[in-house]
Amino acid sequence: MSGHSKWSTIKRQKGAKDAARGATFTKLGNAIAIAARSGTDPETNFSLRLAIDKAKAANMPTANIQRAIDRQKDKDAAQLQELIYEGYGPGGVAILVECATDNVNRTYSDVRVALTRHGGSLADKGSVAFQFDRRGMIRVQEKGDAVLDAVINSGADDMVEEEDGSVIYTDPKQLNQVRIALEADGLKLVDTELVFVPKNTVEIDDTETAGKIIRLMEALEDIDEVTNTFVNFDISESIMASLV
Repeated sequence: MSGHSKWSTIKRQKGAKDAARGATFTKLGNAIAIAARSGTDPETNFSLRLAIDKAKAANMPTANIQRAIDRQKDKDAAQLQELIYEGYGPGGVAILVECATDNVNRTYSDVRVALTRHGGSLADKGSVAFQFDRRGMIRVQEKGDAVLDAVINSGADDMVEEEDGSVIYTDPKQLNQVRIALEADGLKLVDTELVFVPKNTVEIDDTETAGKIIRLMEALEDIDEVTNTFVNFDISESIMASLV
């Protein structure tokens, strides 16, 4: 699980810089519009509820959220497409890039340029995705035996402790059920989302390569149409500390 955990931890530790880079209203609005295709009521559409929760956490105005929901009803609006680009970065790390775009050619070009400028390359469809599993992820503030007991009772699959809490993984279809169970046990949920978790990780043991990877991932997240990124690298805590 560490490949996903390390990258997400680095993004969070970058704080305000990352918020400006990765949580733009354009990204959040696109995610909401895509989710709203399956229904505009967040009480019955769990994907929409997750997208709205993330938007609210980024202080996206309610009016913007509603416009994003209404966008899927507007036949005159450019239709968004969901895409996943696959690629490789420095050190041979595998990368998945989730996008929501109304201009496929532009987004493809932007992703390709970001990869090639930072020592990476696009890969053929299917050549990278098989290295990841689709999982539900819940981040909570607490750690220790109390969390472990709640995780076991909830039916979740795995738990990883981090410095500032715990990350819980579950079957995507059980994400809402597990979330409800953890909340019922009194845990404070920080984030809930669907992610791609690497089956195996690539060890990065030098600061230069690690820095190149991080700069590549930041360049990808600078693209408004990119909604999420996943990578399978693992680095030591000492190298990680020098990058944030």
